[in-house]
Amino acid sequence: MTNKISQQEINDVLWKACDSFRGTIDAADYKGYLLTMLFVKYISDVWQDHYEKYQKELGNDPDRIKRKMERERFVLPEEGSFYYLFENREASNLGELINIALEKIEMANKAKLTNVFRNIDFNSESLLGNTRKRNHILKNLLEDFGDPRLNLRPSRIGSLDIIGGAYEYLIGRFAADAGKKAGEFYTPPEVSLLLSKLLDPKPGERICDPAAGSGSLLLKCAAHVRKVYKSEDCAIFGQEAISSTWALCMMNMFLHNENSPRIEWGDTLMEPKLIENDKLMRFEVVVANPPFSLDKWGADKAGEETKRFNRWHRGTPPKSKGDYAFISHMIETTTQGTGRVGVVVPHGVLFRGGAEGTIRKAFIEENLLDAVIGLPANLFFGTGIPAAILIFRRDRGERTDVLFINASREFDNGKNQNLMREDVEVAKIVETYRNRLTVDKYSYLASRDEISENDYNLNIPRYVDTFEEEAEVDIVAVQERIVCIERELVEVRGQMAACLKELGL
Repeated sequence: MTNKISQQEINDVLWKACDSFRGTIDAADYKGYLLTMLFVKYISDVWQDHYEKYQKELGNDPDRIKRKMERERFVLPEEGSFYYLFENREASNLGELINIALEKIEMANKAKLTNVFRNIDFNSESLLGNTRKRNHILKNLLEDFGDPRLNLRPSRIGSLDIIGGAYEYLIGRFAADAGKKAGEFYTPPEVSLLLSKLLDPKPGERICDPAAGSGSLLLKCAAHVRKVYKSEDCAIFGQEAISSTWALCMMNMFLHNENSPRIEWGDTLMEPKLIENDKLMRFEVVVANPPFSLDKWGADKAGEETKRFNRWHRGTPPKSKGDYAFISHMIETTTQGTGRVGVVVPHGVLFRGGAEGTIRKAFIEENLLDAVIGLPANLFFGTGIPAAILIFRRDRGERTDVLFINASREFDNGKNQNLMREDVEVAKIVETYRNRLTVDKYSYLASRDEISENDYNLNIPRYVDTFEEEAEVDIVAVQERIVCIERELVEVRGQMAACLKELGL
């Protein structure tokens, strides 16, 4: 069957479903309900689609159909189906029925979905109100998702990209409404795309995000391998500290057809869980947009873990700013000779002194830092401050220079946020980085000696001169213009007075 609905139509229907919650609970809370119901609706439509296909192929042979369905990439119990819930939308215990459905889905798919729904409670009185109010909200939600336009069967929509795109759309819209909380789960898609192009993950490589959020960075890196190298051969790993965000990530992976990612739940800095033979796992590509300047990240316990992982041997970052704690962890988890790191940071990371200055100097002297890229302000949801990308590489060989790119003026004005377009701003950054170009007022290739002379301060204006002389002002011409305007003003006032006199005013 051909695709009879556009991405935008699906997005519009889904966003309208938010009306069931608006004015009742905060967007930061109701996003979990919407995204979970989207997940249930999608797997229900896929299941039904495949079941009817096998019915046509095998005729009236329930046993053979059952065996076929058992080999699907997930199992959907009857009471876990969206359509079972829709038929029971008038039930007095509707919230409880939805919770039971989620539990049954988890139990039937333990390897992929264990604990994914543990933080979502459709029977919560504290969030959704008393039984009467709760049932009213949930009935409306089911009816919104029962909209015929939201038929997500593969035979109708034709591509998993549509459902994955819808999920990303909702996450983005929630991020726009979430203010400072947006940074907990969302990286703008153009930043994710830029990082994937800069790090260029290849077939056979392992990709990790130690602050995974909703998984957008990992998904962009995996998509890069498929698009550029026409290969499915990459392995995805990650860890996320916030349990509800971890659940979003797992559902996002599933909806994007990533069937075997290893995404752990827990604090990467204090309890790294990507362990192999009692040591930190190593990855060819490590990418992250960690929380900016995380306070109380665990500096007081850094000494206790040194013997086991020794991540902060260059120095312990200050307890009120965890930026270098994440960066140090990322670098320690890269493979020798091939590892690459791309990390989004606040600009303070480039120049702050003390322990951070010591760590920064060590990275440079170890020849790990490859590039510093300044991004536009107002690019990230929840903060208007500009950010930067640091690229570290273990494959630099004899090269010791560092490329500085000032892309802070390279953006397109969006409605609420600044944007970087793939074929314009992103493409310019990638070309400059790959060719290591010095471009007037945009980029500069600095030697190790130059950085040392700047006391290892990486503040981009020290290397990329963006000063532009103002045009000379012709004082005589300006004065003549002022005299001319004053004459015109006298004439206009005279005409006004004459008109008022004629009117008797």
